[in-house]
Amino acid sequence: MADKENGRIMAFLWVGLAYFLTAVVAPIIILKLKGGNIAFWTYPTKGWQWSLIAGTLGAIGALGVLLAFGKMPSPAYVPVIMSIIFAGAPMVNALVSTTKEGNWSYVRWPFVLGIALAAIGGYMITKHAPKPPKPAVMAKAAES
Repeated sequence: MADKENGRIMAFLWVGLAYFLTAVVAPIIILKLKGGNIAFWTYPTKGWQWSLIAGTLGAIGALGVLLAFGKMPSPAYVPVIMSIIFAGAPMVNALVSTTKEGNWSYVRWPFVLGIALAAIGGYMITKHAPKPPKPAVMAKAAES
């Protein structure tokens, strides 16, 4: 990346433009072609409010990941950040959805096992992410 200081933020700007085209322009075109209601301001209030909140939180999360990548001491931490996101997000979603829908009485062991395996996998990847050896270890290995 040529601009180490601002490159990630500039890339995020282009990703935002891509999201705008994909998530705003495309649905309007599809709704128009299918004869749907494009007056989105008349949609049910609760629906658009929750959608707007969820989309905003997702974008904030993506920006947070981008900023975290910029502060990493080494690229070796990429698996750590990605394991937290891609193991953590589905677990949070599953737990919140199950709670919100009141479905805990229907939970079976494979669901609990899946949550446990995702948590263990996220921990293992975070704990044992490949990192270059410390200088003292490298010097000792060179002496051998």
